[in-house]
Amino acid sequence: MINKQKILIVDDDENIAELISLYLTKECFETLTVNDGKSALNEFAAFSPDLILLDIMLPGMDGYDVCREIRKSSKIPIIMLSAKGEVFDKVLGLELGADDYIIKPFDSKELVARVKAVLRRCKDSSSSLSEPAASTDSTIVEYPDLIINQTNYSVTYNGHIIEMPPKEFELLHFLASSPNQVFTREQLLNNIWGYNYIGDTRTVDVHIKRLREKLNDNEFWSLSTVWGIGYKFEVRKPV
Repeated sequence: MINKQKILIVDDDENIAELISLYLTKECFETLTVNDGKSALNEFAAFSPDLILLDIMLPGMDGYDVCREIRKSSKIPIIMLSAKGEVFDKVLGLELGADDYIIKPFDSKELVARVKAVLRRCKDSSSSLSEPAASTDSTIVEYPDLIINQTNYSVTYNGHIIEMPPKEFELLHFLASSPNQVFTREQLLNNIWGYNYIGDTRTVDVHIKRLREKLNDNEFWSLSTVWGIGYKFEVRKPV
């Protein structure tokens, strides 16, 4: 018997929650619906879902707070649902650790496609972490005060191991492997998240921001913005 992937649906509108549950059940997912933030945290521990669909506007504890609490202990995929379509709301959700952001009202096929895409990306990341990498020259990228090791997905900065999620690591490794080469946001999305990723280029901006918070610019290198184009890992020669 094949174990179904489990989706926790959190929405204060019971009709919407049940409708989403119906869509996903037809796609052979196991679902559980709750209608407030506190219940979401309780069921997250009890239900052990593979992914959470999380509405922002919830009674008591809103979706942002729920996401923040879950991210303290888990990297489970989270897709936020909201009628708020402003850029600020999207960026805030992504900065708190959401993997995707869907604006209401949404098409049922798009919802299912995004759920499957996020689950697939997380599965691919897990496989990359568990499978030994081939021993090649590009496995370890090294600069002054920075070692990026693709074999065990580790980043050492100023002698300290820096924790970062798989996509942050992959973005850093990709840029650092091609020093001074400029990549557009679209190119980075395609190479890191995949051609079938359903999302906007602001995802790249958020991940770059997180990397910069963890890695201060060095005398010899930096994560640089090329205005109007994208980003590059800039390497400077010592004076």
